[in-house]
Amino acid sequence: MPRRARITLPNVPVHLIQRGNNRQPCFFADEDYRRYLDWLAEYADKTHCRVHAYALMTNHVHLLISSERADAGGMLMKSLGQRYVQYVNRVYHRSGTLWEGRFRSCLVQEEDYLWACQRYIELNPVRAGIVAHPAEYRWSSYRANAQGEADSLLRPHPLYNALGDGEATRQAAYRELFRHALESGLVDQIRRATNGNFALGNEGFASQVSDAIGRRATPGRSGRPRKSVELASDELF
Repeated sequence: MPRRARITLPNVPVHLIQRGNNRQPCFFADEDYRRYLDWLAEYADKTHCRVHAYALMTNHVHLLISSERADAGGMLMKSLGQRYVQYVNRVYHRSGTLWEGRFRSCLVQEEDYLWACQRYIELNPVRAGIVAHPAEYRWSSYRANAQGEADSLLRPHPLYNALGDGEATRQAAYRELFRHALESGLVDQIRRATNGNFALGNEGFASQVSDAIGRRATPGRSGRPRKSVELASDELF
C-alpha cells in the first residue's frame, strides 16, 4: 500500500518528530548534540527553513519550523538525517540505519496552537522526568526563547516578536506561557496530529488545510476523532 502523502503547505508552521530506530538512542555524547545542532543550522539555511523551537532527546528529536516552500521540511530532514547518520556510524563504528523510517509531522495553526506546540516541544524534558524545569535542559530552545541565551539557529516566529516591544518584555511574556503545564487533552491532540500526519488546529483550520491539499486533514469526522492507538512509553514525550 502506498504511503499517505505528507501534509505540507508554504508558510504554515510544522511540528516534526524524528525517532531513533526501534526507539534506540540517537545521541550518545554531548558532542553528538552539538554536531546535530550545527548541521541543523547549516541545512535549515540551505533549505530556507526557519527553526522556531527544538528539543533533542536521547532517542528522538522535535522541531518546529516554517518555510516559504512546502517541500522544505522534507529536504531539511533528508539532508540532516543523512549527514548525522554518517557521523554516528563513523564515530561509533557502526553501520545501517539510525532513524525509524520517515519523520512524523503535522501542520500547526498559529495563535493558540503554535504556542501549545512550542510549549509541548520545550517541555519534553520535564514530561520525561529528566529535569524539573525546561531551563535546566541544555538541548532545547527554551533558554534562548525564555531567557535570551544566544542561539544563532533560531528564527523567532512573528507571534513571538509580537509578545512585546523589547527582548526582555518578549522573554518575560514567553516565560509566562510556561507557568502551567499543558492540559492532558491538548497533549494528546498534539501527539495524535503529529503521529498521524494531520492538521493541528480548530475545525476551521482543518477545513482550510483540507481544501488546500484536496483531501482530509483530520483523523475522522469533525467532532468524532478516531481513537488513538496506545503509544509506547518513550513515545509519550
